[in-house]
Amino acid sequence: MTAESLQALLQNSPHLWRGRETARVDARSSGYAALDARLPGGGWPIGALVEIAPKSDGCGELRLTLPALKSWCETGRSVALVRPPHVPYAPALARYGMTLSSMLWVDAYNDEDGRWAAEQLLRDGAAAVLLWSTAHEDRALRRLQLAAETGKACAFLYRQPSALNHASPAAVRIGLSAADNGMSLDLVKVRGGQPGRLVLPLNRPAA
Repeated sequence: MTAESLQALLQNSPHLWRGRETARVDARSSGYAALDARLPGGGWPIGALVEIAPKSDGCGELRLTLPALKSWCETGRSVALVRPPHVPYAPALARYGMTLSSMLWVDAYNDEDGRWAAEQLLRDGAAAVLLWSTAHEDRALRRLQLAAETGKACAFLYRQPSALNHASPAAVRIGLSAADNGMSLDLVKVRGGQPGRLVLPLNRPAA
């Protein structure tokens, strides 16, 4: 084989992996350009577990995901909220532009039931599932990750800030706190992206 033909093979063969290349990540825009620039694939990774650890209730933990949830609902996909700490307020979601008929609220009896419901929804066609859980066992987290992979869905897991001190199979891990007119994000782990801190404005619903 000549040097020219070898070079052509290296450049053109689809069967060769090159060290400078990274696998393409399927993602959905978060709706925040600054955050998309940090996330793998330019948005929330599909088929993956995303952990969000708010420092306090109401610091933007739901608003952070709403632009992506809205875009999924507009395509007819369903999104589910499982065991949220407060009853979802439908009028506020409607003002934001959410398609309420595409949203599910699951008020599971306990944490175990909530995780089971989230796994079924992830596997069976939901575009995204938001789960509030106190689970910390590696096996429980990996089951959620596997369910997201199987259903090609996005699993958002809300946890206590202290959970970020421990290992997790999540592709993205974010500490969240309030900032002046916005949200402060500590990107603790971003597999294939850029960790670090940034502040995002609160996306407001259309007038």
